[in-house]
Amino acid sequence: MDRLRMLLERLPEGYSEVSYRGRRYAMTRRTFNRGRSLKVFARELGGNDVVSLNGYLTARGWQLKPCEMSEHKVLDFLVHCKTG
Repeated sequence: MDRLRMLLERLPEGYSEVSYRGRRYAMTRRTFNRGRSLKVFARELGGNDVVSLNGYLTARGWQLKPCEMSEHKVLDFLVHCKTG
């Protein structure tokens, strides 16, 4: 899925602050295994919401593995979060 690859690649490595649906989040992206896997964790600043996912690059492209939440929530965050 090229769209998923583009959504993941636009997230900066390391710590950053992003906005998502009018709220600010502290987000960390870490890349592992020479770029073949990644972890994203975002926590709402001043709130209780979190977004957490692992991503794995397979022969079929990037595969998402949300952590204790729906894939819909993770995809919505990736589509609507704004960096910078």
